[in-house]
Amino acid sequence: MNTRVHDDCEVAVIGAGPYGLAVAAHLKAAAVAVRIFGDPMSFWRDNMPKGMRLRSPWNATHIADPLGQFSLDVFAHRHGIAPVRNQLPLAQFLRYGEWFQQQAVPEVDARKVARVERGSGGFRLRLEDDDLVHARRVVVAMGLARQEIRPTPFADLPAALVSHACEHATLERWRGKRVAVIGRGQSACESAALLHEAGSEVELVCRGPIRWIGAPSGAARRGVRVSRWRDRLRAPSAVGPPGLEWLNELPGVEHRLPARLRSWISMRSLRAGAAWWVKPGFEGVRVLAGQAVIEAKAEGDRVALRLADGQRDYDHVLLATGYRIDVGRLGVLAPELLDGVARVDGAAVLAPGFESTVPGLHFVGSSAVHSFGPLMRFIAGAGYAARGVTRGVLARRARSKPASGDATAGNFRPAKDAVPG
Repeated sequence: MNTRVHDDCEVAVIGAGPYGLAVAAHLKAAAVAVRIFGDPMSFWRDNMPKGMRLRSPWNATHIADPLGQFSLDVFAHRHGIAPVRNQLPLAQFLRYGEWFQQQAVPEVDARKVARVERGSGGFRLRLEDDDLVHARRVVVAMGLARQEIRPTPFADLPAALVSHACEHATLERWRGKRVAVIGRGQSACESAALLHEAGSEVELVCRGPIRWIGAPSGAARRGVRVSRWRDRLRAPSAVGPPGLEWLNELPGVEHRLPARLRSWISMRSLRAGAAWWVKPGFEGVRVLAGQAVIEAKAEGDRVALRLADGQRDYDHVLLATGYRIDVGRLGVLAPELLDGVARVDGAAVLAPGFESTVPGLHFVGSSAVHSFGPLMRFIAGAGYAARGVTRGVLARRARSKPASGDATAGNFRPAKDAVPG
């Protein structure tokens, strides 16, 4: 196969979800030569079941662009969609994300990046069709791709019997089947409700009780005024419990906190829980709380789970067991490049500008939670990340010494002092 080498760009963005699109839009507005790779919104379209709704409130679901021209409000107005306080359907958000891409970053290259390696003066990206692209900097915005947790008891079972919730765009294939959902977070509870709605017999197996988020208090049920005051006191993005949610609005502040404190904040803010509005559709789902899966094994075309109170048999097990960040599992970084990325439990250690310990290599989105806090797990954090990356790129450019007065793609040198910070 003939390899074609393309002209350099200053920044290559890998991933075309909300974070990748926001970063590319900000860099483009700052006159930075940027190329973005990936199928726009593909993880949201292909890895989340049809019928799901977003947990984030409406005002925390805008994909950031520098001038606010392509907000969810603008999209809704132009398409005759009535804003909803929460529970935005996934299908509508997909339409919005695709519209944002067409308006803000129309030149997305839909090809996947197969490998990122060190190159002369930067990085060499090998695409899925064997094309090569050189970039001075790379921003990895791959979200939760390949980060799903598959608990040990299920490690060797076939996909026909056990799968992760992120592997499905629809759950209707198990109509009339007996399905166990493992987990007790938003994905688990909503998947169980959707399976039941699709005609499956569903049991939710979880270690502890379900924690319902945003459940109205007794006083709130009796009076609208109390509910309104509670809503006014909530942070805009509603990430985390009271007492932490306003701190989570400030990723720059959290970045300067001790690492152990940041980890505690993230653990408290991202612990398993399901939005209260899922509960009405949860009727008919049997909950087996306080049950750990001791063993899982295939028995013919069924799967048997050994729980604390005995064995139960199912046609399929759906793992809604969450995600664990490990940038090594993203699968695109060459081993010698990955070796240079300082990590804590798999998460990259990032400096201001979302730059890793490999100069010029940045991570945004879920990969940045360890360094910048839990807001990076949600769409609301994309604006902060995009602005941070753009400021970092411009600052490095200002400190570099171009071969000529023009610091556009292919006509500048990387900063000699390009170290994290």
